[in-house]
Amino acid sequence: MEEFAFSQGKQLRCGYTTGSCAAAASKAAAEMLLSGERVSLVHLDTPKGVPLELEPQEVLCAPDYVSCAIRKDAGDDPDDTNGVLVYARVEKTAQTEPAPGEVQVQNDGTPVIIAGGEGVGRVTKPGLSCEVGGPAINPVPRKMITEGVQQVAKAHGYTGALKVTISIPEGPRIAANTFNPRLGIVGGLSVLGTSGIVEPMSERALIETMYTEMNARKAAGEQDILVFFGNYGADFTRDELKLDISRAVTCSNFVGELLDYAVFCGFRSLLIIGHSGKLIKLSQGVMNTHSKYADCRTETAALSALFHGASVDVVRELYGCLTTDEVTKVLRREGLEQAVFADISQRIDFYMQKRVYGKLQTGAILFSNVYGVLAQTEHAAELLALQQERSAQALAGTSA
Repeated sequence: MEEFAFSQGKQLRCGYTTGSCAAAASKAAAEMLLSGERVSLVHLDTPKGVPLELEPQEVLCAPDYVSCAIRKDAGDDPDDTNGVLVYARVEKTAQTEPAPGEVQVQNDGTPVIIAGGEGVGRVTKPGLSCEVGGPAINPVPRKMITEGVQQVAKAHGYTGALKVTISIPEGPRIAANTFNPRLGIVGGLSVLGTSGIVEPMSERALIETMYTEMNARKAAGEQDILVFFGNYGADFTRDELKLDISRAVTCSNFVGELLDYAVFCGFRSLLIIGHSGKLIKLSQGVMNTHSKYADCRTETAALSALFHGASVDVVRELYGCLTTDEVTKVLRREGLEQAVFADISQRIDFYMQKRVYGKLQTGAILFSNVYGVLAQTEHAAELLALQQERSAQALAGTSA
């Protein structure tokens, strides 16, 4: 498609979502079923207002149904689903109400029953935007599927019901690399998309994923959440702190949005475990830790070291360090590690509490892959004990 977005000074090509693929395939299959004629292109109006003209592939016409696929194009976004085929099978049915495991968008048009086929995940836990036991086809794609099929039915004067089954054969393989298993979505992928369009390197998509994880934790009745930035934190938390990370939340760089949503959801406490290179930025009130927004790591350590008696030469050395592991090495050599990281952890605590207005207890543990745990905020030990207790209970439940 010829729609572009701009990120970090680059022009990047947009793509279209699995939800758009499912809706376009459904519309094309419905047209071929009700007209009896082959469709070479299908038109789809996305919620974002960007029109798509997509080519149905793998067309199979049978007496009582038609199946076809649309190939996903993620544009310049690094999306594991890029290139996969999303199939829709449309058939006439006497069924006017969804059976268990199926869904229906209620409106005044032709009844459209939507089911998840091969490679579409099934929801097993509450807290998501899809019903437990139903297919992991999100509300906007459901609406797009329904409206597209109803548009075709109206054009052909068809007043009966139609059943649409969405399948993604590659879904189980790809889903293993997504958050789905942690969210309780089993057997395949989610059919996603709120705008119908994939915007390259979309921060909003990452934030929405984080919100979804938090909703799942809240719906499961959890009051105390464990958070890490990404793989480094997950690995350290699991391997060094021996915590169960299956129900943890990944915040990427979006600490501000994390804290805001934790307050909105009404959690009791939040413990974030992160590499010092990320968490040290919070000590200066930086709530998006991506390097393109701010980098105050070495300056923060150098200034604190100066306050604790470091020489000008040592301050210059700290300021010139490239990583926080190098900073820690210098601080350790000078006997300043404990004092400097105590300052940093106090400032992290201050800014986290300022962000949540004191409405939930927060804690942070800073670690290094080289030096282990470097510091923790005032209530971190207490919150860590809560997570250790939860992990023990989870282990006991597994053993039982």
